[in-house]
Amino acid sequence: MLGPADAEITLVEYGSYACSHCRAANERIAQARDQLGDRVCYAFRHNPLMDNPLAFRAAELAELAQTPEAFWSAHIKLMTRSMELTENDLVAVAKDLGVNADFALGDSDVVRLARARVEADVASCRASGVRFTPTFYINRRRYDGPWDESSLVDAMLGTLGHRVRTVALDFASWGPSAGILLVLATVVAIVVTNSPIGPAFDAFWRQELGVSFGEAAFRMSILHWVNDGLLTVFFLVVGLEVKREMTVGHLASRRSAALPIASAIGGMVVPAILYVLVIPAGPWSHGWGVPMATDTAFAIALIAVMGPRVPVELRIYLTATAIVDDIGAIAVVAAFYSREIDPAYLAAAATVVVALALLSRWRVYLLSPYILLGVTLWAFVHASGLHATLAGVILALFIPTRPPANLAALMTQVSTIIASEARHEGEVLRHGPSTPALHALDAIYDRIESPADRLLRHAGARSSYAVLPIFALANAGVTINAGAFVGHGWLMAAIVAGLAIGKPVGVFLAAAAAVRTGMAVKPAAYTWRQLAGAGALAGIGFTMSLFIAGQAFLASADFSAAKIAVFAASILSGVVGTAVLWTASRQKLFEEAPQGAHASIIAGRCLCRTVRRRSSDDPTCQYDGSSR
Repeated sequence: MLGPADAEITLVEYGSYACSHCRAANERIAQARDQLGDRVCYAFRHNPLMDNPLAFRAAELAELAQTPEAFWSAHIKLMTRSMELTENDLVAVAKDLGVNADFALGDSDVVRLARARVEADVASCRASGVRFTPTFYINRRRYDGPWDESSLVDAMLGTLGHRVRTVALDFASWGPSAGILLVLATVVAIVVTNSPIGPAFDAFWRQELGVSFGEAAFRMSILHWVNDGLLTVFFLVVGLEVKREMTVGHLASRRSAALPIASAIGGMVVPAILYVLVIPAGPWSHGWGVPMATDTAFAIALIAVMGPRVPVELRIYLTATAIVDDIGAIAVVAAFYSREIDPAYLAAAATVVVALALLSRWRVYLLSPYILLGVTLWAFVHASGLHATLAGVILALFIPTRPPANLAALMTQVSTIIASEARHEGEVLRHGPSTPALHALDAIYDRIESPADRLLRHAGARSSYAVLPIFALANAGVTINAGAFVGHGWLMAAIVAGLAIGKPVGVFLAAAAAVRTGMAVKPAAYTWRQLAGAGALAGIGFTMSLFIAGQAFLASADFSAAKIAVFAASILSGVVGTAVLWTASRQKLFEEAPQGAHASIIAGRCLCRTVRRRSSDDPTCQYDGSSR
């Protein structure tokens, strides 16, 4: 450790003397310490490169130092004496330390102690989840930003911009975060709707917004912009997820795809049949699509909250089932809940689809032409009478993928470009990298990811954390009073029965039939009882159910009753599914444990708590409770 142990800032580096990146970062760390002085405590921990025979010997050599001053002197010399670590560097440092150059062959207590220190650092590295060198931790949080001194200092000082970014990334990486946002948006919509400002809140969503050019104008209410416009981004993301799953994911092979596809079909057909059986003949019969849908965000959020109690394989199964379910819901909306079709605009939309197909066939990998044609397609689909969100799914089908890049070749190219630019640093009338270098780096960045993967990465977050919460704000508001239930009992009963009963029954029976007939195989990682719990969670309809209800029930009273029924069924399904999975997981854990292991399980939990308590005593300990 270098600096006061009680410093307000702790910087821990896991590095290797044979790592060229660690050697480059060493100067940046020195500059950062020059700025912060005694406000920072810096600790270096060894993570020797496994493919370099000198790396472990250099780490042992540094640990042979008898005083902190001698260690840091050896550390600096090993980092800076030459461009890359050589045998001569080890000989020179060994001479400074008064150690025989063949120290690694010795077996004295001092050598064994040095070796043990290095091995302890390597163990700490693995426990902290370090994957490459250098890896930095600032105040026990892994730092994944740039390694220049300005960025390091900003992170160590905790500037507002860095804190906001860190909090946002932490929230987004938390499994239930998208579901929590949806819950908050729903609660806000219901509370505001039932408050004195409820009429103004409703009037806001009905305000018209549009564009005009001379006599021509295109206007829709804000509510329609949300349901027909913003929700297209959600359907685009669903389409991209399906494309990824069918090419490289869990739907890529028939055997792995059979179980979630069968479950999704059963989970759509049975609720629709149950709805039709319960509902009396009349105008409400058209709402059979409402209980067919599953809200992926809510279902996955509940599974994430339960953590290791739910096997990863079950989470994958439910995610794949929900994705197929979403595609089925989109098809239902397009086929049964569209307006009167306009052939002229439909033909124009078909022309745009042909243009998208040509771009994909010609291997055009720029996203901008696809986005431009996607907006045009949305306009034509909307004008044709089909639901405009269908444009998002169609666009996703034509966003191209690419074979994986040769990362080693790209890394060599990047290193060459940046090394060339670094040689010109500080020249007169030159500020930053040259334009050709920036263009080359842009091209490399574009090659690392396919257009479909990049769009999914960017649009996926915006869909979960912006589009769906705004949709909930606009659509979840419902006036709760006794009048909402009057005359709508059968409608509400049909929706609740379809989601809370039809969904789990359909999912479970379809999965059992697929396994029984040999079409699919159930992974051994989860039990049938756990699969039944996942089927119950599939009854959380929410987003898609509200969306379809808005298309099926045009009368505000009917739509309000449908909303209440969807809320009730989703809450009931969430409670039942969570209870089934929670009890099934505990039972499975103790049933599968070998004899005498029950006490070990309890002891292991106590040990985890002890490690967490002890980790707070060491200012450089990086254990955060997430390591197994």
